[in-house]
Amino acid sequence: MTTVFDFTATGIDGTSIPLERFRGQALLIVNTASRCGYTGQYVGLEALHEKFADKPFQILGFPCNQFGQQEPGRAAEIAAFCASTYGVKFPLFDKIEVNGPNRHPLYAWLTEQKRGFLGSRDIKWNFTKFLTDRDGRVVSRHAPQVEPATLEPVIERLF
Repeated sequence: MTTVFDFTATGIDGTSIPLERFRGQALLIVNTASRCGYTGQYVGLEALHEKFADKPFQILGFPCNQFGQQEPGRAAEIAAFCASTYGVKFPLFDKIEVNGPNRHPLYAWLTEQKRGFLGSRDIKWNFTKFLTDRDGRVVSRHAPQVEPATLEPVIERLF
């Protein structure tokens, strides 16, 4: 059976990162953008990262420019923006596509595991969130407008 730990992604620094590195941790996987109405959610995501720093939990941010061209920068610019503006310390990855023929394999799998509204596989906008358990199975999908803090009780049940 495929799990989130079977995938590899390119880190924001250009290195290949096997998600196996996060085995045993619950993951909150989010497609992000720096110029979106939801960009302020970086504050809530970083707060979750800090709150659960001593728990088997990690947030993974995947910048995406497919929605309104709201992530136009290069990897270094994205990393600098996230760190200086929002103090982001959780892992960020290089820009990916989450929909269409060039959809990253991780997102092809995530969207097959938990479909969105009316059974759609497509991601509707930036800051869609997928939560996986410590065994790498997708347990929930959350719409962009869902604030990170509201996920605390769901996350806590995974420890």
